[in-house]
Amino acid sequence: MGKTLKDKPMFRWLMLLLIASVQAANYYFYDAISPLKRLLEENFHFTNTDFGLFVSVYSIPNIFLLMCIWGGIILDRLGIRRTGFLFVILMTIGAFITAYGASEQFSNGGPFYGLFASFLPDYSPQLKMMLLGRFFFGLGAETSIVVVSKVIVKWFKGKELAMAFGLKIGIARSGSWAAFYFSPIIAQNAGHWTFAIWFAAILLAIALLFFLVYSIFDFRVDRQLKETNRLQDSDKFHLNDLVKLVTNRSFIFVTLLCMTFYSAVFPFQSFAPDFFLNKFGVSQAMSGKIASVLSIGTVIFTPLVGLLVDKKGRSASLMILGSLMLVAIHLSFAFTYISPVFLMVMLGIAFSLVPAAMWPSVAKIVEEKRIGSAYG
Repeated sequence: MGKTLKDKPMFRWLMLLLIASVQAANYYFYDAISPLKRLLEENFHFTNTDFGLFVSVYSIPNIFLLMCIWGGIILDRLGIRRTGFLFVILMTIGAFITAYGASEQFSNGGPFYGLFASFLPDYSPQLKMMLLGRFFFGLGAETSIVVVSKVIVKWFKGKELAMAFGLKIGIARSGSWAAFYFSPIIAQNAGHWTFAIWFAAILLAIALLFFLVYSIFDFRVDRQLKETNRLQDSDKFHLNDLVKLVTNRSFIFVTLLCMTFYSAVFPFQSFAPDFFLNKFGVSQAMSGKIASVLSIGTVIFTPLVGLLVDKKGRSASLMILGSLMLVAIHLSFAFTYISPVFLMVMLGIAFSLVPAAMWPSVAKIVEEKRIGSAYG
């Protein structure tokens, strides 16, 4: 049986770096606006409810339109390249719409300002345009993460899968760390504070180029798999595979863990800078730096946990431990004045234990032809 590019370690890890960078840019944009909450309040009169709406509209296409599920099915049917290109473009377009909604040009009567000022007068034109951008960003971002996960399985299944997922998550979370750390600094030192949002959008445009580069290698490895008869018709996805997926009890339990665990982390992370600013009285820049500690923890610990899973297993035990830690940490944030830096480090550890064990577990309990739908 002939060797392909994915049998060569150097190419495997190069693909990991390329594709993880796409997800890092995704996470950077998602988190870059949270440290700017106070500036949105001062300039556009955002309320807490407005900001919560802005954060949550990201999830509307994936929850109410089931876009993640459809995206996963599309991925299994059309493949990585076409699906990934479509959804990375969507999230990039959404990012630029969001940045435009916050820009001076839009606020000074730029294109579509009059239209967005003509309806729902209780909401500012800036908020409405930014909501539209956030919607399109969410439409593409979550499915692009599904694509990234399938790429990791494609290149690393049967090899260093958990380590690869851990490293991918660590690289991606470095985007979150950079957003919380640098976004307020850019806002304070650039010519206008909204450049921090434009910068985040530009990173997504660069990520789109990275995905195009990856697609070249993906095409080559698919051609090699066909030549070596390792890509069979039986590996193709069929709609009746969904029935087998939703009747897989292990998969359902992992999915419920994913839903509950992330719902206890991401909303908190979005409001964390404002929480630290109000409860601990730190500056806006410092609150962003404290919030960034979560991502530092995941960058360091997730690859190590992935390596442990590859060597020793114990995925279920690690997921239980991480979940229990999460409960204790949130109670400490709510009812004590323990150093928020220490608690964020502990949250980073918990946030490493569960994903590093959970994501490769899906690849073990679901056939590869259903991986896109499963992650969706």
